[in-house]
Amino acid sequence: MTDITIEKITTAADLEKCFQIRTIVFVEEQHVAQDEEIDGLDPQADQYLLSVDGAPTATARVRYVDGLAKIERVAVLKTRRGLNIGRKLMEFMIADIKAQAQVSTLKLGAQIQVVGFYQQLGFQEYGDEFLDAGIRHKWMKRTI
Repeated sequence: MTDITIEKITTAADLEKCFQIRTIVFVEEQHVAQDEEIDGLDPQADQYLLSVDGAPTATARVRYVDGLAKIERVAVLKTRRGLNIGRKLMEFMIADIKAQAQVSTLKLGAQIQVVGFYQQLGFQEYGDEFLDAGIRHKWMKRTI
């Protein structure tokens, strides 16, 4: 049986685990520059870490900007993709954001290849396609 834990992290050690996942996914796999990936905005964000059987597996952050929750840096290790890990992480984060009642709108910039994943979670596309770190994205939003 697989043991999945998801938590909003608070320690530097856990934040380092998030950075490791993001480095593997964004820097190594997608060739995003390290200084672009680790952008200095992490201290302003709530950070989430999902572990499978104790092994850090997925991460994301949320920043509260302009009266909405901006979900960023959603990353799942390649070996665990397609197993609903990303869905579990997103559902946990959405419930946590909703419980805080600070905002009613969620926003994210989705890489084109995962727009459908976010649509299944209730997000809708808006605006023009744009490039972020040389990767095609679409803005998406959802109310909670």
